[in-house]
Amino acid sequence: MIRKSIIMKKRSFVLLAMPLVFIACNNAGKDSVEKADSANEAKMDTTSTINDTMANRPTTTVAVDEATSDFMVKVADVGMTEVKLGQMAQDKGTNQRVKDFGAMMVKDHTAAGDELKSLASRKNVTLPSSVGDTHQKKIDDLSKKTGKDFDKAYINAMVDGHQSAINDFEKASKNTKDADMKAWADKILPTLKMHLDSAKAIKKVLK
Repeated sequence: MIRKSIIMKKRSFVLLAMPLVFIACNNAGKDSVEKADSANEAKMDTTSTINDTMANRPTTTVAVDEATSDFMVKVADVGMTEVKLGQMAQDKGTNQRVKDFGAMMVKDHTAAGDELKSLASRKNVTLPSSVGDTHQKKIDDLSKKTGKDFDKAYINAMVDGHQSAINDFEKASKNTKDADMKAWADKILPTLKMHLDSAKAIKKVLK
């Protein structure tokens, strides 16, 4: 019985270690967003196997469905992008309303990002640690613009980005099975809509 117990423990250890090995191998060459998605998928894929082997011994896994974890990863990436672009707008913007809008983006999206990190920790969802390659390219492209060209390009990006974000948040609020995430999405939506209205108003002035 003792030998059997030792063997079972060794097998359990190997199975618990497997996700870490899989994540490490599967993450080669990926950006932060892809790594986060891979980590969450690995946690979900290994749950049933680990539970069966360990005879229903509790194990830590993602506490939300895949669509919700994907949404959380995407929002984290967008939020970090908004903060970086907001900081850039404060430095490079020539119109005071653009600078003020950038400051609002830094403040509001930093706060929302902190709340999301807290939720992700509770749900055991891995979030990206930095902006993904796609959004980083947009940041790099915008950083090359100056003067009024920058102001217009930044505000255009804010209008498009917030329209897209509102659609994502409305879908998440409607479809997520997690009550905490629904409540958070509903809380953030009015702020995003206010951001969109402000960006549209500034866009009219910059024409």
